[in-house]
Amino acid sequence: MEFGVFILAQQRGYHQTSQQVINNAVEQTIAAEAAGFDTAWYAEHHFNNYSLCPSPLMMVAHCAGLTKRIRLGTAVCVLPLYHPARLLGEIGFADTVSNGRLDLGIGSGYQQFEFDRFGVDLKNSHALFAEFYDVLEAGMKEHVFSYSGEHLHIPPTSIAVRTVQKPMPPIWVTSGHAETLGRAIRDSHNLFVTALLNGTDAIKALRERLEGIAAKEGRSIDDVRFGFLRCGYASDSENEITSYLDNARFQRRLSESLKFRRAQSDDGYLIKEEAGPNDMSLETMRKNLPVGSVNQVIDRMLEEISILKPSHIALQTQLGDFDQRTMLKQIELWGSNIIPAIRKELRSGAKVAGEAVSA
Repeated sequence: MEFGVFILAQQRGYHQTSQQVINNAVEQTIAAEAAGFDTAWYAEHHFNNYSLCPSPLMMVAHCAGLTKRIRLGTAVCVLPLYHPARLLGEIGFADTVSNGRLDLGIGSGYQQFEFDRFGVDLKNSHALFAEFYDVLEAGMKEHVFSYSGEHLHIPPTSIAVRTVQKPMPPIWVTSGHAETLGRAIRDSHNLFVTALLNGTDAIKALRERLEGIAAKEGRSIDDVRFGFLRCGYASDSENEITSYLDNARFQRRLSESLKFRRAQSDDGYLIKEEAGPNDMSLETMRKNLPVGSVNQVIDRMLEEISILKPSHIALQTQLGDFDQRTMLKQIELWGSNIIPAIRKELRSGAKVAGEAVSA
């Protein structure tokens, strides 16, 4: 079982400067490596305070020089907002300067606000994503490639800076569309999924959905590598837990406002935090998520892992304006106590199962 930190780089208000937010993201990456996490993931968003990272590949390239072991991932590059030839060059560069530590997460995007400002029609996002998918594979696998589709047209082209990982870095696909996830499974790429702030019933439903998608491709989901994005927090301090949950709810409120075109702003930048139809109380969130004491978090994580059976857990660390020093201690706590305990239990369970089969 691999563990990562998912760094959204949010700004909850002007009491946080953009420099502070980005510096915090970098500091959390360094702390995650020291704590033994496998991967640091960076989001991509534009033009508002939901996330301040405009280029996850730039974050990868920067943090590559500050770390040595931890893998660095994009979660995700919003493909329709790029030119594919430039994106291919930047992928090669990021993988090169990280010495082959890039994990390439890709998605189609969902925020109308962003697409409008890039001059891209959101209605074409999935068709564009499918063509980008073709181009990325061709550009990384072939010395010279060309492409002609409905949206993308590239004459014979060679990318100068090749990826260190051959034929390409690990690809992680996230999408709300079953056909896109099915293609990723068919192509032996990885998936990135989430149950948002919901509990075990949603995780069970997610597992069933993934099983169905894999079955249509003639595969078992147990043979597919996939990551699970999750909020979780361990502490004996009720104030810390409440603050983390409050910031997690802030993140979800803004995400839903942007997704469902409800986003409002007084100054054209800061999005108003407003409860939507899917809003949850902090009490409900606490019941749904792995939060509480260290032992409670370990037990809940093991329960969720037993249901979903992911290969990777991506823990959301940088949400809203949660206190940075407290989050750095949380990252250290996961590395020193929680992750080792979960891995020990999983190894023990696998050993017992193996002995039962042998018997």
